[in-house]
Amino acid sequence: AAEADMREARENLRARAGTVIYPSVDGSLSAARRKSSGASSGLPDEFSSTFSLFNASVGVSYVLDVFGGGRRELEALQAQVDYQRFLLEGAHLTLASNIVTAAIREASLRAQIRANEEIVAAEIKQLEMVERQSALGGAAQSDVLAQQAQLAQTKAALPLLERELAQTRNLLAALSGRFPGDAELPEFLLEEFHLPHELPVSLPSSLVRQRPDIRASEELLHAAGANVGVATANLFPQITLTANLGSSSLRLEDLFGPGTSFWGIGGGLVQPLFRGGELMAKRRAAIAAYDQSLALYRETVLQAFQNVADVLHALETDARALRAQADAEATARDSLDLTEKQFHYGAASYLTLLNAQRQHQRALIILVQAQTVRFADTAALFQALGGGWWQKPMNPSTRERAEGTGGQPGDINAG
Repeated sequence: AAEADMREARENLRARAGTVIYPSVDGSLSAARRKSSGASSGLPDEFSSTFSLFNASVGVSYVLDVFGGGRRELEALQAQVDYQRFLLEGAHLTLASNIVTAAIREASLRAQIRANEEIVAAEIKQLEMVERQSALGGAAQSDVLAQQAQLAQTKAALPLLERELAQTRNLLAALSGRFPGDAELPEFLLEEFHLPHELPVSLPSSLVRQRPDIRASEELLHAAGANVGVATANLFPQITLTANLGSSSLRLEDLFGPGTSFWGIGGGLVQPLFRGGELMAKRRAAIAAYDQSLALYRETVLQAFQNVADVLHALETDARALRAQADAEATARDSLDLTEKQFHYGAASYLTLLNAQRQHQRALIILVQAQTVRFADTAALFQALGGGWWQKPMNPSTRERAEGTGGQPGDINAG
């Protein structure tokens, strides 16, 4: 849809450019059968006549763009093309971000399901041991019931995770333009994802300016400024040059014959004298539209900086939370290793070993969730910075426009 909108805007620009830059040339061919009345000439009716008239001509007209109204109109249309182009970039960026986030979510759910399945297996063994102890009188029935409740609670979490996994797979299919049943998607694992080696530690305005929403808002501001120029040019005279050349005869075979040609050259000037304040009101309206676009542009820039700042702060807290949870998982793993050694030498019971395994798996689940948040927020940072467009050289037209604004490319007041 975004690509079609961009093509539409581009063709509208080409259509209007054809009438502003070049003259209009039209050819006409007509044939008519007529009857003249003698009464119109003061003659009796018998002097009326019936005849055919054939006419062929070529007409040329050109509106001189003396006051720049046509050029500013083309400038506004070009800004609309660029606006649609940045919307297309934004659509690609949003699609890519959604796919990455969904893939991370799928990998996280798979890891959580594996960890929960291992917890269920450990709790089943633990329940079997408590039941044997209860049968031998070494444990109360309440211990058996408590273990059964714990196992049921852990099992209840699995269907919810599996449902979320299926929904995430369906989302990935839809984002890739496929039906859920026909999609052949790979299975994503959390171990396959890696954080980038470098992330921007500062936030120069030139990075945020590469966001498609800022660039699109900038083009709307550009178009609004050009429309002010169009409304201003409409206050001044409109000069039109015309010329025509053709042939007219009473018989088709005599068309273009000797004595049948005609031509004409002319010029016209139209100066608005009184329109009831229409033109001045339209110019004030165009200025108001420009002020609105400027305010929306500033709002877009401020929201973009807020968005990036929020993501950077989130990444900072994510890193601390991930380190803390990694330490907790490492501690649980060390405790499990120690318990396994103690159990091997008879210093710990099998029940203690099962508890250590369950605690480690629960710590692993929380670690997976922390990793997922860090991956998702990192993807959000790339989206907030425009998806990596700051690493691409700007095309010449974009660079000239950025440098011609009277300020730095990232200056909120530029242009």
